[in-house]
Amino acid sequence: QCCRGVRSYGKGKKVLHYTLELNENYLGLRYDTLITGYEPNLVKNHMDAVKLAIQSITGELLIKYYPTKSASVNTLRAHMERVIMTGFTPDIVLVDYGDLLHGTEKSESNWQELGAIYNELRGLAGEYKTPIWTASQSQRSAANLDIIEGDKVAESFSKMMIGDFIMSVSRKIGDKLGNTARVHIIKNRFGPDGITFPASVNF
Repeated sequence: QCCRGVRSYGKGKKVLHYTLELNENYLGLRYDTLITGYEPNLVKNHMDAVKLAIQSITGELLIKYYPTKSASVNTLRAHMERVIMTGFTPDIVLVDYGDLLHGTEKSESNWQELGAIYNELRGLAGEYKTPIWTASQSQRSAANLDIIEGDKVAESFSKMMIGDFIMSVSRKIGDKLGNTARVHIIKNRFGPDGITFPASVNF
């Protein structure tokens, strides 16, 4: 999520990043790390470099934290309305991550609630004509797979049916040692899918 945020932020876009796992300070530290290349524990020793790097960026970044399962899509909508009224109209919204939202209506099962949440997120994107990106975890059985397909998504397969663009990132032990991964396009409503790209990564 941060990587996508940095790319948009660095290209002059307004990025609104909702986090339901890490607080604003820690997530901001991750952004500082990605922008400057300094590891998180070294950022505080290079604050001048951080400030200089941020000054050269024309985009804007707003991070908002909600504790896990304390916010719904309606909570995000209300917050978006408030920030838009202040003049901050996001070009991209990141939700880190959708599974940690709670449903707006009571559901009989977790998979039904998650399906409803992802439908609401897709509706929110359409309402504000803004792309919304989120992440989801795979099943434990996918840990040793070369390529993660849609049937390995955790909790609710309805997420696969609702999303417009879905990609997976798979990393086995050898990949973690070699800073490599495989990015697989699971679904692309407006283009080709089923394609796998080798990747170099450094988390």
